[in-house]
Amino acid sequence: MDVLHPRCCGLDVHKSSISACILVQEAGRVQKHQRRFGAMTQDLQELANWLRQFEVTQVAMESSGVYWKPVWNILEGQFTVVLANAQHIKNVPGRKTDQKDAEWIAQLLQHVSCGPATYPVKSSAFTRLTRMRASLSQEASRISSRVQKVLEDANVKLASVATNTLGKSGRAMLEEIIAGQNDPEYLPSLALGHLRAKTPQLKLAWKEIRPHHAFCSGAYLINCVC
Repeated sequence: MDVLHPRCCGLDVHKSSISACILVQEAGRVQKHQRRFGAMTQDLQELANWLRQFEVTQVAMESSGVYWKPVWNILEGQFTVVLANAQHIKNVPGRKTDQKDAEWIAQLLQHVSCGPATYPVKSSAFTRLTRMRASLSQEASRISSRVQKVLEDANVKLASVATNTLGKSGRAMLEEIIAGQNDPEYLPSLALGHLRAKTPQLKLAWKEIRPHHAFCSGAYLINCVC
């Protein structure tokens, strides 16, 4: 099998350490250089400096887990970085060690056997933020439903009057309840904007709330991301 990458490096990435193996093809012979690095940012920068010392052009690592992502972020732009197929990496011949894994990855990269995994670097941050936003939105919706169930259990019909129970007005009322306020005449006065026009309905919707209802509402509210 023809060697296509004469200066390449394989990385075996873990939570707190990275095993690296550089293979340099010169005059028909392969030189091997191995080192272990930490996983802190300064360690990753030291790794990048070490790779440049040997004029490495190609770097490969396994695409499983999440620990490879900071490594990618440091090395991408300085080297051609490849995510190796995890199914190939696990087939390391002989006794498995971190250094052997790194060497095996380097060998696969040398012969272009690992193939790059798809990882859209330019859009990855946006993708992660989009997914996080969706996750937080779903969690907020679940917590809002729980708060609403507590209010219904207390026979507080806020949802029948306010479109958004945990909108600015609803939260202001709930925060007062959590602080110990329990006056069904006072709480509707906290309504803002268009909801102020519904003050009479709010007074009918509110009733004296029991301490355990206030406690449950507070426990949910402090965890709600809205």
